[in-house]
Amino acid sequence: MSKNETPTKVIVPCRFSYLHCWEPEAINGGEPKYSVSAIIPKSDKETIKKIQAAVEAAKQESLSKWGGKIPPNLKLPLRDGDIDRPEDETYKGCYFFNANSRQAPQVVDKQVQPILDQTEVYSGCYGRISVNFYGYNSNGNRGVAAGLGNIQKLKDGEALSSRTNAEDDFEAVEDEDFLG
Repeated sequence: MSKNETPTKVIVPCRFSYLHCWEPEAINGGEPKYSVSAIIPKSDKETIKKIQAAVEAAKQESLSKWGGKIPPNLKLPLRDGDIDRPEDETYKGCYFFNANSRQAPQVVDKQVQPILDQTEVYSGCYGRISVNFYGYNSNGNRGVAAGLGNIQKLKDGEALSSRTNAEDDFEAVEDEDFLG
């Protein structure tokens, strides 16, 4: 465990997808939250093992929320990309989970210096997130969720969006060509 890890807190190396670290986003009309879908290769068995251990610790810590026993239909955060997102190449051969928070995460670079340029951190780049797993019991839904802590960008990756660059959409135009 690193200096700040607890039984339910894990530092997760991953690829960022559906990243909302600058502005909170409301999902399905819910409360706006900061969030990320963390994509982890199935080959990273050490990270997967740490996540599974943290989820188990969160289950034990949450027994009082669930009447003293683990519910049979408990929703768990770690999902299989090959099963849950078969149409998305990005999730092929990977596990993933969604982490969110009401509070803005700190976003830092390799040297743990704040990243101020919002274009530097995007869906598709790679880094690490700090996550705290916790149990919930809300409106009859019971499970273990992932609370997003902070984000560290480690390297660029291919952007995960259908958005194109202006350079790809347009050619330079001279003023006289435009006046027509």
